[in-house]
Amino acid sequence: MTDNPILDAYAQRAAGLQAVLDATDPAAWDAPSPCDGWSGRDVVAHVVDTQRDYLGRHGADLGERPDLTDPAAAWRAHTERATAALAEPGFADTPFDAMTGPSTVGATFLMFHGFDMVAHRWDVAAAGGRPHRFTDADLDVLEGMVAAMGEHLYGEGVCAPPVEVPADADRQTRVLAALGRRAAVPA
Repeated sequence: MTDNPILDAYAQRAAGLQAVLDATDPAAWDAPSPCDGWSGRDVVAHVVDTQRDYLGRHGADLGERPDLTDPAAAWRAHTERATAALAEPGFADTPFDAMTGPSTVGATFLMFHGFDMVAHRWDVAAAGGRPHRFTDADLDVLEGMVAAMGEHLYGEGVCAPPVEVPADADRQTRVLAALGRRAAVPA
């Protein structure tokens, strides 16, 4: 733990994604994920590229994009650079007018990209044919973003429309359904 809550939350969410990536069979990287048209490798590329784009637009120099031949190693290299950028004095606290209103670079980064790091754990695990169980804290993050984004969550390139689930479905199944995903891992 540091005295920087943005950095701490980023580290925790990045580590959660890293654990899923480290457990993924290399043969599964090019298997389809629940994200339409994306493989497991594509999901990791999306998370890396969107973080790089956001941080770069706010002045961070993350160097060259990591090679995604080994997505787990690429994620590790990326998070080291992103962590260094977020740890720069004042960087995360820089005021920023986000689509949600006045914010900071760090708070907006964590809101959107922190969500991605949690949600896409499911997608990478599913591409590898494995289930992934979210913690209650993870589900809080996902539910918070569903509530914050409203119908914008279902815009082009974000999430698929919600899917129907039984009324007695467990919390994870309901959250995944809100994100346009079915809780069953594709065969």
